[in-house]
Amino acid sequence: MTRILEGRRTLVTGAASGIGHAIAAAFVDAGAVVTVTDRNPAVTGIADEIGAKRSEVVDATSESEIDALVSGIVAADGGLDVLVCSHGILTQSPAATMSTGQWRETLDVDLTGVFMFNRAALGPMLRQRSGRIINIASQLAIKGGVSLAHYAAAKAGVIAMTKSIALETAAHGVLVNAIAPGPIDTPMVAGIDDQWKRDKRAELPLGRFGHPAEIAPTAVLLASDPGGNLYVGQVLGPNSGDVMP
Repeated sequence: MTRILEGRRTLVTGAASGIGHAIAAAFVDAGAVVTVTDRNPAVTGIADEIGAKRSEVVDATSESEIDALVSGIVAADGGLDVLVCSHGILTQSPAATMSTGQWRETLDVDLTGVFMFNRAALGPMLRQRSGRIINIASQLAIKGGVSLAHYAAAKAGVIAMTKSIALETAAHGVLVNAIAPGPIDTPMVAGIDDQWKRDKRAELPLGRFGHPAEIAPTAVLLASDPGGNLYVGQVLGPNSGDVMP
């Protein structure tokens, strides 16, 4: 890959596996200076594996841990150029029997955690009058999903939040966008029941789920100059044809 992100100081969340891991690796290949984080302790080995600068175990529901992480990156690297929020959880339950605890857990991680990372990154980015934020949403935010009301709601919130922050920050040099992938073969999706996955594959015009490496180039584009320069509050959809806006 061409080193189109040379020197870009980058934080990628959810980097222990799946889409986050693939994006972090692609950013390193493109020349970025990458910090990877996840609540899974396995992330501590990811930096050496892909050549990232550092790795940190952080709970995406902890305001203090998120703020400390971003402050540490800024102190060590002199700023923050790119944030990619790719962390998340995925569970299943019909809405009629879903517990309030399950609902809240998903919203806490998949929406509030994304907000707290965005908020923490905005401080240094606005001060330096430049930055890119890329939030990983889902096509289910647009079309909904059976037994996934909590997940779809959280991801819809990510899209609305992304657009709102983009309106606030574009004039100050900070561009905020989202990627809404379709179903991707990741450890997270592996936990969904087989019948759901069979039904979903049958719906897709492409006839298959995507792979994490097929999402990463979209993130690289959004972070790049001039490739990502005109994207403001957009939702890009590498989704096997599941949603055609």
